[in-house]
Amino acid sequence: MLPECQLFGTLGCHLCEQAEAELMPLVSQGLQVEVVDIVERADWVDAYGTRIPVLRRADTDAVLDWPFDTARIAHFLC
Repeated sequence: MLPECQLFGTLGCHLCEQAEAELMPLVSQGLQVEVVDIVERADWVDAYGTRIPVLRRADTDAVLDWPFDTARIAHFLC
């Protein structure tokens, strides 16, 4: 079973859009991803503002920084 994840990014971020596209094949296989806009909380801006997009596993709090592709995401989720 795939872990739930969060994708930290913000509106208008072309890299965030690319990250979402890389996630889509895994979403179609059951991966649940919450897309989180970092501007909603100051601590997210502090933590991720210069690193977005960032993929975070909800079960372990492990993060995967950009750049990543679908294969790298799949390895991160194992």
